[in-house]
Parts: sequence; structure tokens; C-alpha cells
Amino acid sequence: MPKMGEITKTPDHLSSKEQKEVVPIERIKMVMTRNKDDDEDLWNLLGNKEGRKDLDFQFKQLHSNFKIAIVVDMWLTGFDVPFLDTIYIDKPLQTHNLIQTISRVNRKYEGKDKGLVVDYIGIKKNLNHALGMFNSSAADDFEDIDKAIILIKDQLDLLRQFFYQFDSSKYFEGNPVEQLQCLNKASELVLQTEKSEHFFVEVTKKLKGAYNLACGANDFTEREIDEIHFYFAIKSIVVKLTKGEAPDTAQMNEKVSKMVEDAIISEGVEEIFKLDDNKANAIDLFNDKFLEKISQLELPNTKIKILERLLKQTISDFKKVNKMKGIEFSARLQSIINRYNERSERDILDYDGIQTDTSEQILDLILELRKEMASFEDLGIDYEEKAFYDILDAICRQYGFEFDQEKMLELAREIKHIVDDAAKYPDWSERDDIKAQLKMDIIVKLHQFGYPPITQDDVYKNVLEQAENFKKNR
Repeated sequence: MPKMGEITKTPDHLSSKEQKEVVPIERIKMVMTRNKDDDEDLWNLLGNKEGRKDLDFQFKQLHSNFKIAIVVDMWLTGFDVPFLDTIYIDKPLQTHNLIQTISRVNRKYEGKDKGLVVDYIGIKKNLNHALGMFNSSAADDFEDIDKAIILIKDQLDLLRQFFYQFDSSKYFEGNPVEQLQCLNKASELVLQTEKSEHFFVEVTKKLKGAYNLACGANDFTEREIDEIHFYFAIKSIVVKLTKGEAPDTAQMNEKVSKMVEDAIISEGVEEIFKLDDNKANAIDLFNDKFLEKISQLELPNTKIKILERLLKQTISDFKKVNKMKGIEFSARLQSIINRYNERSERDILDYDGIQTDTSEQILDLILELRKEMASFEDLGIDYEEKAFYDILDAICRQYGFEFDQEKMLELAREIKHIVDDAAKYPDWSERDDIKAQLKMDIIVKLHQFGYPPITQDDVYKNVLEQAENFKKNR
């Protein structure tokens, strides 16, 4: 027999009979996944997947000799052993992962009224932050797990009412394709209006905050747990479509997590989700085949959200090149989205028409933006000179006067040259003397070209902003 505290090799697996009964086993075992780069000794020590399943069973037996588990990521979350009373933490954890981890020892059990958390690394600050986050989102005191369970039940009831006319049976009983289609249709329902989207996100946020604390409790049926994962999956898809954030699958089992990814890709816009989460790709957005694929999406609300998110990011990137035109396109897109979000309840019978019209308007705006971004080539100037040309042109339209286009193009080139000369000093935008000289040089140049003097301050203000924009984003 091994000595007290000795860590020995994990067997690859026990017999099926031994898996169902308490067997002689070491007091301390290490539970980690192994990989091909591990040393031979470590590889042999860790054992395989079947061996870890056996350890899972043995650790959950009250009378097993297996009392101390050394873990890294495994068993920290979603692993429930009610009689556990002590956890030693020597790993930086935060937010829901930290809450879930300390919750391993807060389960009620006969003869046990509390759990002990031994902190070796200093998690108090992170713990206070995590508790504050979840208390704020759920507006509840989660010190008592019973309160979290009540909150979960309440939020589930609200979500059931929201989906009362929606047939979710295919998610729970259908084949993989039907499950994916069900998730996408559920997301489409959530995205029907701004109000419905906000309601669903807020309710699932509260549900998640409470479930983080009570996920290991034995108060939920298997069907309720599947239902909770169903709502989390929908929320992850909605957030991915609207904000571009990676799906939040931390609370989901492996099966549902994979299903979320597949459901997103199944929309036929997988290129979007190969991009960085916070950055759309203008090349994809302007690709004719890509736009055609987007146009063929059969879920109109999903289509609008995808187009809106990608176009917003592309316009944001364009602002770094041409601030004035970028602002103009932002305003136009927001106007389209506002009209879509402000549709009234009496419009419900014409939702299809409104959705189609909105999609077409956004697609038209994408084509206009593509044309605008290449317009400097037709004018015979570079893209930076085009930004200053647009400033001069906007001032003309604002004050209602005509100015010869060729002269305006030449003036834009001259202003670009003046700005480049000032910007050769790294700290130019912080130096009042350089900015004063820049303003004087611009005023003189405007006067030489006969550009109306009443707008000199406006021209300088916008030129300075554009110049600083170049400095920041070059």
C-alpha cells in the first residue's frame, strides 16, 4: 500500500464492476488531462479519460479512501460532491469561475453546515468583485443558496412565458440538424424587436448569475438543467450576432457548447465568425459572393443584426481614414436602425415588409460605402487628400456656396502638405506653437485660393481633427 500522502500512477481504468463500488485507492490523486508533450513519467501518472472517470466516481463516494484531489481546471466547476468541506486555492481565478470554484464546498449535507476555503494566492479582492457583479445583476443576496434557487425558478418561468408559443421540442428531441435549426429560430424570435431582445438578455443574465452559484445543487431536474442550457445557448448566439463577442459557453456542457458554435456556423455566414471577435473585415463585407450569401439568409432579424454589426465596424475603421465621411455614414446607418427599432405594435402584420426593406437599405448603404472608399482614385488624389477634400466640400454645402472642383482638389493637396509638414514633429498635436503656425498656414492657403473667409475657423477645426485622426491611426 502507498504511504500517506503519496501520489501514485492513475490506472488507465478499473473494471466495470469496480466502477460501481468503493475500491481500495490512494488517499491523494492528481486529476489532469495529459497531452503528447508531457514527460513519460507525467503521462503515466495522469492516466487516460476512462481512468479519470473512475476517479470521478470514487471521489464522490463518502466512504472512499480517496480524500484529496489535486486539480488544475477539471472538477473546479460543475462538479458536485455535497460532503466536500475544504478547498485549497493556489490559482488566480475571477468572476463566475471563482464563484463556481468556491461553490464546490458550499453544498448542504447532513452534519455539515459550512465549507472552508483556504486561500494561498490572495483571491479576496477578486471574490468581492465577483460577488458584487452577480449581486448587482440579480439584485439578490446570494449568501443563501436557497435564494439563488428561487431566483432560477422565477427566471425560468419568465422565459417559458416568453417562449410559450415557440416549439422547442426539436432542441430536446430532434436530430443534430433539427437542434441547430431550433436554436437559430429561437434566436430569431428573441431578435424580433429591441424590446424582446433586451428582455431576454436581462432575464438570462439574472438566470446565469444565480445558476453560477447553485448549479451544483440537487434541486433541479435533468429536464430543467437542459432547459437552462437551452436558454444560455440562445443568449450566446444572440450576443455573438449583435456584439461579436465569443459565445459564453463556460456554463454549458460540452455537447451544448459545440451546438452553439455549429448553430452560428449553420447560418451560412461562417466567414464572420472566423474573424476576430471585435473586428469585422471590410474585404469580407464587400465581397460580392459574401453579400449574396448574406442576402439569402432566411432569418430576417438575424440577417439585419449581422449586417448592422459588420457595417458598424467597417464604418468605424473608415473613420480612421476619413473622419467626416465616417461620421456621415454612421448617422445614415443609425437612422435606418432607429426606424427598424421604432416600428410600432400595429406594424406587426407587416414585419416581413419592414425587415426586407431594412435589409435592402443596409445592403445599399454597404455598396455606397464601398464606392465612397474607392472614390479618391477617380479624383486623382490619395485617400488622405480625399479626407481634406471632403472637409472643404462639406463646408461648401453647409454654407451654400460654389467652389471649383479642380481648385478644391488642389487646395486639398496643399492642406495635406501643410499638415504633413507640421506633423513631422512627434509631439506636434501637444504644442500650441506648432498648432498656431498650422492654423496660420491654413488661413493663408485658403486666402490664396479664394476660399470664402467666413468659414476659416470651421475649416481649421475640421482639418485639425482630421490631422490628429491620422496621427492616432496611421
